Amino acid sequence: MSAKKTALTVLSAGLLVPAMLVVPAHAAPAPPSDGKAQPPKTPAAAAPPASMSTVGGALLGKPGVQVNPLAGAPALPANLTGRSWIVADAETGEVLAANNAHWRLPPASTLKMLFADTVLPSLPKDQVHKVTQQEMEGVGAGSSLVGVKEDHEYSVHDLWLGVFLRSGNDAVHVLAAMNGGIDKTVKDMQAHAEELQALDTHVVSPDGYDAPEQVSSAYDLTLIARSGLQKQDFREYCGTAEAKFPGRQEPGKPREYFEIQNTNRLMTGSGGLSPYKGIAGVKNGNTTMAGSTFTGAAQQGNKKLLVTVMNPASGGLNSVYEETANLFDWGFAAIGKVKPVGELVPPKSADTSSLGSPAQSHENNSSAAGEGAGGGVGTALGVAGGALAVIAGGAYAVNRRWPRGPRGRRAGGGGGGGGGEVS
Repeated sequence: MSAKKTALTVLSAGLLVPAMLVVPAHAAPAPPSDGKAQPPKTPAAAAPPASMSTVGGALLGKPGVQVNPLAGAPALPANLTGRSWIVADAETGEVLAANNAHWRLPPASTLKMLFADTVLPSLPKDQVHKVTQQEMEGVGAGSSLVGVKEDHEYSVHDLWLGVFLRSGNDAVHVLAAMNGGIDKTVKDMQAHAEELQALDTHVVSPDGYDAPEQVSSAYDLTLIARSGLQKQDFREYCGTAEAKFPGRQEPGKPREYFEIQNTNRLMTGSGGLSPYKGIAGVKNGNTTMAGSTFTGAAQQGNKKLLVTVMNPASGGLNSVYEETANLFDWGFAAIGKVKPVGELVPPKSADTSSLGSPAQSHENNSSAAGEGAGGGVGTALGVAGGALAVIAGGAYAVNRRWPRGPRGRRAGGGGGGGGGEVS
């Protein structure tokens, strides 16, 4: 098992770490970017459906931007091009603003958040597994890989680092095999999504690899991230900036290791971006069908936000991060100055009270994809007073004590690919 150092930054109130020195990853296999071998595309509609799910509130079912500014509220960022996005208070569950929140779109590797939230609790992190050829055969062409090799042994801890840092579909397939196989894992993920009331989500592959009918929404991905961030191991993995991953293992010689770096550019500052102050994860993705997708969590002072952006129209891999950073900036300035347009609902088992009409089942909508068819060394950058426990107080208690929502009810709730994924 790789040695791990978790550098938790505890600072005085209001102070944040502005950046973090990271060592560029090397020796890890580079994921293909040509996307030549891909599954058939399911074309996405150019515009969102006129009527969408109203889970979390009626306004969230309307197409277009939804925001209710009060006196002194900042204006939303200009030039937002994401087909769908959402800004939510991570603790209260209040949705501060949204755009096509329930539009069902391909999720890419952000779907790995659901995979981890579903499977992570069932596999002890120190369990060691020897990879077989059969487990590697199902990895889709053009997938992002961490470098798992057949006939080599890996701990569950190693494999989760590969999933979160390098978006490794090879690591996903091995963990899915340990969970009982791909088919069982897909069913488990679908059941968990429905428990979370992430009802826009239809799972086809556990890694988010492009597939017809595989969809989620900005609302659902935010619910899923919020659920995952209640788990200590989930927080650790998604908040790790760089790690050492097991390499070749030859008889009679020490195991080789190579460095891997998180593909979340708001965390590492790669790609010409600066690390975002207070970032704590969560997961990014990029595929042919999904474009770029990203769900992020950040804390500044005592304010904690979740932002999801799906498929910006502007070009370049940085667009999804730039728009996310702009929405974070707006959200931190807007808390208390906007009237919420909805809320993140709790899991069914936490609260069965109705918070908006149920979403239509994806199973009854065959055109869903067509209607809306993406040893740790460093941890999260600039998280104040408790670092990865950003999400550990109140709404993020591991025992799932969901906080009271704005109407006195409990509110709360709570990657991929292939097709040429490069994130």
